[in-house]
Amino acid sequence: MSTHAPVMGAEVADALDLKADGIYADCTFGRGGYARIWLERTCCRVFGIDRDPEAIEAANAMARAYDGRLIPVQGRFGDIADLMRARDAGPLDGLAMDLGVSSPQLDQAGRGFSFMRDGPLDMRMGDSGETAADIVNGWEADRLADLFYHYGEERRSRRIARAIGEERTDNPFETTLHLASVVARAAPSGNSRIHPATRVFQALRIAVNDELGELHRGLSGAEQVLAAGGRLAVVSFHSLEDRIVKQFLSRRSGAEPQGSRHRPETQAAHAPSFRLIKRGAIKPTKAEVDRNPRARSAKLRVAERLDTAPWPYQASDLGWAA
Repeated sequence: MSTHAPVMGAEVADALDLKADGIYADCTFGRGGYARIWLERTCCRVFGIDRDPEAIEAANAMARAYDGRLIPVQGRFGDIADLMRARDAGPLDGLAMDLGVSSPQLDQAGRGFSFMRDGPLDMRMGDSGETAADIVNGWEADRLADLFYHYGEERRSRRIARAIGEERTDNPFETTLHLASVVARAAPSGNSRIHPATRVFQALRIAVNDELGELHRGLSGAEQVLAAGGRLAVVSFHSLEDRIVKQFLSRRSGAEPQGSRHRPETQAAHAPSFRLIKRGAIKPTKAEVDRNPRARSAKLRVAERLDTAPWPYQASDLGWAA
């Protein structure tokens, strides 16, 4: 079983302020990097949540080494409130979310997440639902362009979408390298070190897995399941994710006004439900980035649950949605 070190593993464990008898949730289990650190630091219990069947296989294997203190849970972390209620877990002392694609998923060509290896154009974190190939071959060009612009922050989205539309007429997309090559021809990177397909692949992965909707639901769910004094730690890797986490915690901590002339109040004021442990994001050390270049864009935000009622979930906070 892989023992790949999770991004900012020590910082996340420190942020959670682990208790010996605490109950925690690793909401994006992957191969259990965070959970393993917690279980070895204290005698806590950990729910390992992941939608990926391969991750749950790894969790089941790992659970045997920890005498029942690791409880694998297959499901989406956006459903954490329901998942914990179904297991009568009680209030949690902490939970962590490591957002985006996991290293094992990225490294397996057959999952279709990487444009560096040829594989089926899939990108599903689970085992059901629409694939990236379904989107690329089935969506109208204007809708694809909007997707690349909003979820990939790709400025050349319309040029890329037109090229995809022309290519798929006679040659539908089935593989990652086919799509990457068409994107590279339509919008070459010039002197940039970033591959021209990076933002397109990000946008497709987010849409396939409803990652931003999942994050909104997961943050709201965390608010429901955390005990007073429980800690929330979220590691994000791009600006779309980090913006959602930052805005959520700013509003819930009272640091952002609930209403203004630009964003009028639409509901009664709510008492703050979180306290920021640190203003701003924690970033990985240079030594970690040198060891693991994937950590370079990571940001960790941490907050502590207050003894107040959770706010109602608002789907309208999602903004543009695919």
